[in-house]
Amino acid sequence: MNKETLFLKIINETLSDNSYLGNDCAYLKELNLLVSQDTLVEDVHFKLDYFTPFELGKKSALVNISDILSGGGEPKYLTISLSGNLDETFIKEFYEGLNCTCNKYKIKVIGGDLTGGDKITVSICIMGYGLKQISSRKTAKEGDYLYLKGITGSSAKGLQLLLSGIKDKNNEFIKAHIEPKLYPNISKEIANNTNYPYSMMDTSDGLYDAIYRISKESNVGFNFEYDKIEKRIDDKELVLFGGEDYGLLICLDPKDKPLADKLGLIQIGHATKENKIIMDGVILDEYKSFDHFRNS
Repeated sequence: MNKETLFLKIINETLSDNSYLGNDCAYLKELNLLVSQDTLVEDVHFKLDYFTPFELGKKSALVNISDILSGGGEPKYLTISLSGNLDETFIKEFYEGLNCTCNKYKIKVIGGDLTGGDKITVSICIMGYGLKQISSRKTAKEGDYLYLKGITGSSAKGLQLLLSGIKDKNNEFIKAHIEPKLYPNISKEIANNTNYPYSMMDTSDGLYDAIYRISKESNVGFNFEYDKIEKRIDDKELVLFGGEDYGLLICLDPKDKPLADKLGLIQIGHATKENKIIMDGVILDEYKSFDHFRNS
């Protein structure tokens, strides 16, 4: 059990009401509101050696927008807390990047906080309206089809290149890491047009992590094929466990196959009764995910 999993277990056991926990977004049904919060920390999630303030501003918004989209909502507002050894140039360029992404997705920045610190830390709370049907990690069932939208492994490859000293921003893998691609039309179409409960997660902490979390929350297994995964590299470690791609892993009722076909989704597998994750006939029993506490 990694530290994040252990800490989440302690939090769930400590709170008197943990009913809103368990998904990337909390859904406040009485307000039809989805709420999520994400934090990026210098030298854990990014390095200023290869991220400009403008690029960091764009990505900070994107990774939070992804949570609302994969939750079955439409992002509308965000607040942002920014801390670190800040100066006027950094603030201007960071907020220009943030504003660029917010304008693209028609999101309003409605507040936040600024403070000093040793390292740059970006913490965003994002809010959005729920569409027709909200996603949940708890609703997958035996026989559901498992789909994947997006190229997997490219961002992790880009990070490898950046850490090795290659900083060509035109490289397709580095581009995938610096400015991940989201799929708002896919998530909106599913949320508005499915007639059945569904599970949808982004692959920000890795493809296997998303499969694993839905498996555990829904108490089902998954059987999938590696060759069905859309990828530009053939490195199973990066494709399965690399993360930071922000593709969509989607578990749909078989009756929604016409919708999946219309959207061009690739079926990589299906849900099973046996609570095991199997790829190409082999059980994957080693849990791996991005370690947010690797330096602590």
